[in-house]
Order: sequence, then C-alpha cells, then structure tokens
Amino acid sequence: MTAVGAPTGLTQGSRTKGGIGESTLRPDGVLKVTGEFAYASDMWHEDMLWGQILRSTVAHAEIVSIDTGEALATPGVYAVMTYDDLPTDVRHYGLEIRDTPVLAHGKVRHHGEPVAIVAADHPETARRAAAKIKVEYRELPVVTDEASATARGAILVHEHRDDHHSGHVPHPNIVHRQPIVRGDAAAAAARADVIVTGDYHFGMQDQAFLGPESGLAVPGEDGGVDLYIATQWLHSDLRQIAPVLGLPEDKVRMTLSGVGGAFGGREDLSMQIHACLLALRTGKPVKIVYNRFESFFGHVHRHPARLHYEHGATRDGRLTHVRCRIVLDGGAYASASPAVVGNAASLSVGPYVCEDVDIEALALYSNNPPCGAMRGFGAVQACFAYEAQMDKVAAGLGLDPVEFRRINAMEQGTLMPTGQPVDSPAPVAELLRRVKAMPMPPERQWESSEGADLRQLPGGLSNTTHGEGVVRGVGYAVGIKNVGFSEGFDDYSTARVRLEVAGGRPVVTVHTAMAEVGQGGVTVHAQIARTELGVAQVTIRPADTRVGSAGSTSASRQTYVTGGAVKHACELVREKVLDIGRRRFGSHHPAWATAGLRLEGGKVVTDGGEVLAGLVDVLEDEAVEVEREWRHRPTEPFDPRTGQGNGHVQYSFAAHRAVVEVDTELGLVKVIELACAQDVGKALNPLSVVGQIQGGTVQGLGIAVMEEIVVDPVTAKVRNPSFTDYLLPTILDTPALPVDVLELADDHAPYGLRGVGEAPTLSSTPAVLAAIRDATGLALDRTPVRPEHLTGTAADQDPPGGARNVTPSAPPGAQTKSRSARGT
Repeated sequence: MTAVGAPTGLTQGSRTKGGIGESTLRPDGVLKVTGEFAYASDMWHEDMLWGQILRSTVAHAEIVSIDTGEALATPGVYAVMTYDDLPTDVRHYGLEIRDTPVLAHGKVRHHGEPVAIVAADHPETARRAAAKIKVEYRELPVVTDEASATARGAILVHEHRDDHHSGHVPHPNIVHRQPIVRGDAAAAAARADVIVTGDYHFGMQDQAFLGPESGLAVPGEDGGVDLYIATQWLHSDLRQIAPVLGLPEDKVRMTLSGVGGAFGGREDLSMQIHACLLALRTGKPVKIVYNRFESFFGHVHRHPARLHYEHGATRDGRLTHVRCRIVLDGGAYASASPAVVGNAASLSVGPYVCEDVDIEALALYSNNPPCGAMRGFGAVQACFAYEAQMDKVAAGLGLDPVEFRRINAMEQGTLMPTGQPVDSPAPVAELLRRVKAMPMPPERQWESSEGADLRQLPGGLSNTTHGEGVVRGVGYAVGIKNVGFSEGFDDYSTARVRLEVAGGRPVVTVHTAMAEVGQGGVTVHAQIARTELGVAQVTIRPADTRVGSAGSTSASRQTYVTGGAVKHACELVREKVLDIGRRRFGSHHPAWATAGLRLEGGKVVTDGGEVLAGLVDVLEDEAVEVEREWRHRPTEPFDPRTGQGNGHVQYSFAAHRAVVEVDTELGLVKVIELACAQDVGKALNPLSVVGQIQGGTVQGLGIAVMEEIVVDPVTAKVRNPSFTDYLLPTILDTPALPVDVLELADDHAPYGLRGVGEAPTLSSTPAVLAAIRDATGLALDRTPVRPEHLTGTAADQDPPGGARNVTPSAPPGAQTKSRSARGT
C-alpha cells in the first residue's frame, strides 16, 4: 500500500473513456456482422434431443380424439405429450390473464395452436413423428370481427371467464374496455366550424425478427431444469413456467441466450414450457428451434384495428373536440391486450391540446391469431388515424398541415385526456419545425447522364418505369408514446454491481436480468458504470434469474429503469469505496472529509481534479458489491368509467417528414426519404440512439406499404406465414433516414434521458401515408397501402379523393358545420 503525498493534477488523458454521452461501440457488434455471434438457435448439448410441436390446422374446432400411437412407435422418438400428460393441475399461462393452455384441451381456438409435443434424437425424426399424430377435429364457426364477436348469441371464444376484467366489459368476447371522458365533447362539437370524421383500418403486423424462437432445456440432478432461452423477460417467463412444471422457482434456472430481435414478439412464452416438459420427461437436454413457418404461429403479432374518429376545429385552427372508438383484435388469447387497450385509449388524441374528448378503446377475443406486444404498443394504430384526421382538418380550414399541428401542439404542463399533466419538456412544435426545415431531397434522382437509375424509381430493378407517370408527394406526422410500464404496475429493475481489483487493475462487474435483444443495453450499462465508478474495465455478466428481475425489454424502459438500477447500485458502491478510502487515507489529506469526491480514471479525485488515491490502493484485496432494486415514480390505474388518472411515467415525441414518388399508373411507391426529429432527453450513446430511431422508422415504413399478416375472413387461417409472402423492407426499400436529435432533459429520469426506441415507429407510418395521399389525391384509410389501392382495383377501394359523405365545398373527409348538425 502506498500512502498519498501531495495532490497530483488529473490530466485529461487519464479520465475514464467510454462513459455516457459517447458513441461507444457495442461489444457484440463485430460478432454479429461477421456471423460469429452465438444465437439461441446455435446452442448445442451433448446427447441432446430435438423437440417438435404439432399445431392445429383449423382455427376453431372441438378436439374429438388424439392418437399418438404411430408417433410413439417411430424409431428415435423418446416422448410424445398432450394436455393429458401435463404434470400438474396448472395447465394455463399468460402475461396477465392465464387463459392460454400449454397444449390444447377440448378445443382449439386459433390456427396453429399447439396440440402435442414430441422429442426425438434428430429434428427430422421429430417432425415426421409429429406429422404422424392423428387429431380428429369437429370444426366450429369462427369469430373473426366485432360483429361476429358481439352479436346476440355470439359464440364465446372463452366460455367460462373469471378474470378481473370480465366484470367490467359489456360482452364476454371483449377482453378489456377503457373509456376516457373529459370535458363535454357534445357541447364542444356545437362550437366547431369544421367537423371531420374518418374510419380507418390498421393491418396485422408481425415482429418478423430474423432469429427464430429457440431454447435449450437441460434437466438438473436436483430435479430442476436449466433453460437457455431467447426472450424479453426472464422473470415473467419464470413466473409462468414454474407452476406448470410443479417446481419452485429456484429450481427453474433461466439464462438468456443470444436473441436475434424481439420487438415485443418474445414477451409471451413460446416453446419455453414445452422444452422443459420434454427435458424433464426424457431426462435429456431438449432443444426446440422454430422454422420461419412455425415462427409466424409461435408468437403474438401487432393488433389489427378498426378506428373511427371525429375531430372538430374552429376557423382559427383550434381543436374543439375529439371523439374516437378504437377496436383492437386481440385474437384467441389475452396476452398483453389489456395494457394495449390502455395505451391506445390514453394516447388516442396524440400530442395535441384538446380539452373535450370522448374516447372508447377495446380489445376483442376472436379466433384470429393472438396479438399482443409490438413496438409502439397500441399507440401506433391510434397515431395512424389521428394524424390522418389532422391532415383532413387542416385541409378543411385551408391551413398548412404542419402549421395546424403547431397551433395545437402540446407543451410542458398540458393536460393529457386522462387529466395527467405532462411534467417534462414536450417540444412538439419544435420537432415539427425542425423536420420541416430539413433540406428536401433532389427531384428526379433517378436521372443520370447514363440513363435512368432504376433503383431510385418505383418498381426498382423490375424496370417498370423510366419516370413516366411518377408523381412526388410529401407528408408529415408527429406522435406521442409513453415510456415504461403504466397504470399502477410496479415497474422496477434490479442491478448487482461489484468493484474489485483483478490483475492489478480495478474491475467492475455488472449483473442484471435485462434481456439484450439488440437494443444495446449492455453497452449502456458499461457506460454508466464507467461514468459512476471511473473504471475503464467493465464486465457485463450474462443475464439470468440468479439476480432479481429487470422487467421486460419493452416499453422503451430498459435504459430508463435498468439503467437507473445500475446507476443507483454504482452510486452505492462508490459511497462504500469512499468510506474505505476515508478509513485508510483520511489522515493524509483534508479533502477526504469533503463531500465532493468522485471516482475518475481509476482514482479517487476531488472536484478540482486532485488525485487522493488509486482504487487499487483503496481496495487492496477487498471487493465491494451492492445489489439494489430501483423504481421510477409510481403511476396509477385509469378510472374504469372516466379514464382519468396519472397512468404514465414519461412521454416521448418524434416527428417525421416523408417524401415519396408514386407510379400512379401501376400503383408502385418509392419512399425517397424519411426524415425524423426526436427528443431523447439525453443521448447516453448518440450512435445507438440514431440507430434506434432509424430502426423504428423503417419498421413504421414496413406497415405503411408492405407488411401485413393476411387472415382469411371465412376460415380465420393465416394465408402468408413466410417471408416469401409476408414482405419486409430490405436495404433496397430503405430510403435516406436523416435524424435530428433534440436533447431536452427530463429531470425525473436518470441523466434526464427519455426512452427512444418506440416513438419513431409511430409517426413514420402516417407520414408515409400522408405523402402518398399528397401524390395521388386518394383518401387511403388503411395500412398497408398496396398497388391495387392506388390504381382503383381493390375490392375495398374508396372513391377517388375519399368523397364519401362529403359536401361539395369540403375537403376529403370533412364536413361543414351545417352538415355536421345532421350527421355527426
């Protein structure tokens, strides 16, 4: 140990690099782009078996019989299990409502529902054995929409509901309903000079992560099981898995494996229970990997929605009222539908000032595929509709659509429709100003001295046009998204931080259960540790259930909540280290008695940069470790009748400008640019922030012009469960994505940050639709927009210009006050 003599100045070169505010590179980045990263599907275990799931071929039917004899007799098969083979009386699971059977019993409620599981010594053997299982079905009528779900005498998707929402809904086929009433919308409508109505349809979007669902279950000598799984929320999985297995939670040991994207689709269970059941039944490790076809059936999707809106405004451009009704299709099981309803309702007016609202949002049970969490979580569907409405009202008033939005833009202190004040910066008008001020992309970019560059044209390399019939359009949109879990949910995270000397250097180890699904949380946690503890070498331990819950990697919450937990634990470690230093060196320098000490560059320093001691000397052989939970401010449930309440902890905002070029003859769209301005509070890692904004923007582009799971309205079967027929944006479809990052700190959040990942997914979709409307003059009230919607050949095509129920002097979808008195 070396005593400290005269203080030494801390030079700039000795400061800890890689802290918050820097674009530190991801530790997994190179491995992923070179194909060396180990994903869940790459896992292997000696003497491992392969699991396979038999899924229903119909959407709604009674199960008359299941014959597993031929499958069991197949050489190489170790086990076949059905509902009757489950080990306990707990045979259902669910995020909030335990309504999902581990394996179907008595009936199937959607196409692709798991009916039986098989374990065999080779994946092909398992697949062939599953195909030999004979299931006799007696098909039943299907519930596919609101009319069939709520009609008199409607078939009940769940006959004996007893969940806590069942007493508050008008029909058993409604999962959850949330009204929001504030002010007097009827009286406000009488003051409106223009009233606009619209009906909108939002398609079912898939998360379409590239890494399919995969897991490896290994039976333990103690009768427990170790599960290595790609998921979004380890402890939520654990809470649902252990009761089905009949095991205490400490005997179900879960470790996060490499996750190839999530976007909400891994928040529910997929094969977790199935792999564990087979491993415990056979006494051997069991691996299950979905192929792409299975993946489409193996996770929830984004809720499709039908939305009806009415907006009113005065001639000076002020909103008078908003009425809306949002119907989300939750499919066969509840999943996250209740929370999605709460988000859709509470965010349904958008980032605007409106005192008088009458809102209803609900989710249905149906025989369509189950729907649940997906990036944007109810706010995406609402944003598509209310932004289309804002364009219509602006047109009815003869106002520029951006200026109309700026007139009505909320700001800090604005009351939400729920009565909750927005208590941090809400720079909606500024974001709109910034995105509109960005330079426009050049016209006719396809032209060159060597002829047309087909890649820059609608239709691309298919060579459908050289510029004939191509029209440009520009559209704007802005959205609001909550951050974190809401409505009174106990939203917390746990972090364990250890500081010690290893190899003659101070080393920090951070351990959380946060699921790294590609968002870059492991990078940020290391940055926080370097900032708070002044140590360059930070190790992030694999996420598992040997540390407390970190909550879900969803709701744009992980940097806020688990980052907050890491920061809090680091602060406590720092205080303990300083206490040790004071005991050992306090007599050497009076500054040890001051409160302004910090850790920097592996040393204890004063605010003025004087070095008091090195951490190696302070710690010697002693390690300092702290594990703590951290919570943000509490929220509260929305009132079940009025929807009033402080339901959210934080809001985030993003605005987009879309520039498109449309081949109006063939109905082909080329998105030229999608510019975004977003407030992020504080960019902890600027490079990652821009990446999140661009990724969310492209996901919104996908649902605007190509992505949709198509469900047969007669049979409720999925028509396109493959990447051949479910189209995703590729690099050739991705436009220029300029980003303007605004940093206005939220004083309630760690470092002033805001959740980033979801907000850009909201406004990119309506911006693209607005641009296409601008180019074509069509109303376009659904997503995705397909060529037939632009050429007038779609079966559900609106009249050109959206001329239904519109007076001659009004813009598309708008009504004058005299008209509204008769019809709206």
